[in-house]
Amino acid sequence: MTNALAAAQTTPPASAASEGDASPVRQPPSSAAQKLYSSAKADLLQIRMLLKNARSQSSVGSGFLIGTSNLVLTNYHVVSQMALDPDVYAGEYIDTEGKRGPVELLAVDVLHDLAVVRINRNGSGFFTIPDTLAPLTQGQYLYSLGNPLDLGFAISEGSYNGVITRSFYDQLMFTGPINSGMSGGPSVNVDGAVAGVNVSKRLDGELVSFLVPIKYGQELLKKVAQQSKPPKDFNPLIGEQLLEHQRGMIERLLDAPFTQKNLGPYQVPVRESDQVRCWGHSNVKDEVGFTVDSINCKMESAIFISDSQQTGHVSMGHQYLTTKTLDTLRFSVLASRMFKANNMGYRKDSQQTGASCTEQFVTTKTLPLRAVLCIRAYRKFVGLYSFSLFTASTDEAKASLQSRLDVTGVSYENGMKTSRSFLDAMSRGSKK
Repeated sequence: MTNALAAAQTTPPASAASEGDASPVRQPPSSAAQKLYSSAKADLLQIRMLLKNARSQSSVGSGFLIGTSNLVLTNYHVVSQMALDPDVYAGEYIDTEGKRGPVELLAVDVLHDLAVVRINRNGSGFFTIPDTLAPLTQGQYLYSLGNPLDLGFAISEGSYNGVITRSFYDQLMFTGPINSGMSGGPSVNVDGAVAGVNVSKRLDGELVSFLVPIKYGQELLKKVAQQSKPPKDFNPLIGEQLLEHQRGMIERLLDAPFTQKNLGPYQVPVRESDQVRCWGHSNVKDEVGFTVDSINCKMESAIFISDSQQTGHVSMGHQYLTTKTLDTLRFSVLASRMFKANNMGYRKDSQQTGASCTEQFVTTKTLPLRAVLCIRAYRKFVGLYSFSLFTASTDEAKASLQSRLDVTGVSYENGMKTSRSFLDAMSRGSKK
């Protein structure tokens, strides 16, 4: 997810309004929504993650019972703490009647943000997922259910508005409210058929929300039916899924040569696609002694691992610095300060090792460069790395092309392949 996307996971409950506050006027739910909620509420659940030692609440989401089984479908990000650190976190459910019990994690699909858990009670049979799924029509009503903001169970009305093409995996656009805490809850049509699972919303838009298509939940439930017992450790399974994702991501990124964009006298590589967007900027009107023209491209989605780590992401950027007023020494100091590799550091964290960086002066077919490649290894997922490549041109005294490529959650082979392809695509045209 980008910064503009927020997983619909709860934060601590907001404080209650004072008695003197005016209550907003709200439209009563439609008769269809009232009927659906009345029929579905017995199978709606709140899913909580608890610190084992203190039994205190860490995060909250939603889920729903499948058929008359004791299996619950929810989001991976709702139960991610229990999946990654089962010795620290445990799961608990609470139903609409206030009954609560333990949650057992059976399966996860990190790539589509889904999970299946088992509880100690069965469903009434309301939420069923048939082999043949009901088709969706643009504009048809959908109803999202869950426990928003830990305030209580609720139903919200909206409409289906197509499949999102800028997400790496299919997501449904739901034009309606999905608030924090509703993650993992179902979105159904007027007949009660599940269309998708609540997953996220845009923070920079109004009523722009997203659902995981139920076909992915259908596939995960089939895997649960075939497994003899759940994994003791989910980290290797999550690592396998992330490795699968990076293979497809890099294959799609490199399936054609990079597009060349002119930046000053240079040609720089970019990638524009359904998943990657590019934009440009210039400070030419600013009252400074130098100009900076830039192009930045970023993948619009990423794979959620935990609240502090996302992966499976690609970004690239270029900036062309030049001056007519600074002398050579002052410009050199400026260019050095703006070269981001100088601030990469070697700090370790809980998710990745410290950066191992190598520096070389290289020459492409037409362009001499200073290149710094930094690699971090993932601690919990063997075979996954983050790559950062920084380059700066060395052919001009009062001009500098500085570029950066970041690729997260890739194999060592694919990280090196992407870095080489990016480097080879940089060139220089005729001098201006």
